[in-house]
Amino acid sequence: MTEPTDITSIAPRDKAEILAQALPYIRKYHGKTMVIKYGGNAMTDPALQQDFAEDVVLLKLVGINPVVVHGGGPQIETLLKRLGKQGQFIQGMRVTDPETMEVVEWVLAGEVQQDIVGLINQAGGKAVGLTGRDGAMIRAQKLRMTDQKDPNLEHDVGQVGDIVSIDPAVVKALQDDQFIPVVSPIGFGEQNESYNINADVVAAKLATVLQAEKLLMLTNIRGVLDKDMQLLTELTPRQIDDLVVDGTISGGMIPKIAGALDAAKSGVNAVHIIDGRVPHALLLEVLGNEPFGTMIRSH
Repeated sequence: MTEPTDITSIAPRDKAEILAQALPYIRKYHGKTMVIKYGGNAMTDPALQQDFAEDVVLLKLVGINPVVVHGGGPQIETLLKRLGKQGQFIQGMRVTDPETMEVVEWVLAGEVQQDIVGLINQAGGKAVGLTGRDGAMIRAQKLRMTDQKDPNLEHDVGQVGDIVSIDPAVVKALQDDQFIPVVSPIGFGEQNESYNINADVVAAKLATVLQAEKLLMLTNIRGVLDKDMQLLTELTPRQIDDLVVDGTISGGMIPKIAGALDAAKSGVNAVHIIDGRVPHALLLEVLGNEPFGTMIRSH
């Protein structure tokens, strides 16, 4: 559990100075969109949940437009185990048969999404939950997953989706009415079938189509770490390739990094992978001047 920070001992003058130092960043990002991938400990620790909700509401109140895309892996795994079903992963992607897809939809579009919406509303915001079906937002097709070591081998991961297109009209309409969109990473196909899509991939693609100023991806580590567990504050595409080859980047970090790099190459001005275990991690990154987490560069 994360202990709440005690700020009662900070003098009023110091509090005013802290707020004044945030002013240049508020001015810089006013009116800009920021897509936030919400996951990890920040979703399961009550104190961090509250910090996250407060951060999102504060960003909205100072004129920044946050869009939240959430995961829910631990919650999905918990329900699957309760049903006597073992989750299976291939190259960081959850294998999703029809029964698992039902669980995914129930957990993501129901339990998890409504918890986040409730937290943001309780903190003073106006959040609205969406899935890819709402406003025909996320069209998808079955993901064709090639084996990383053998390009001739293809893995069948079931109802896992590859994004065909994203129509951000419903998100923009909500933003214009001062709502905070909370998006579950579920898409739909040509036959109205549902697809489970990696939340990192959805966040990256949504950031691209919204022409977001920033893409912020919360994780359970300080950022991307090297073999010696030291934080890499910046990564270029070539460095990323090398880290994948030597196994430093593996498993669930692969789609996260791939999505972040794609967003950076597609015009998102800043892509950051940050530590969601840190209280008020969003505000530290957006309204501070200290390097925080790992920034993904486009070149």
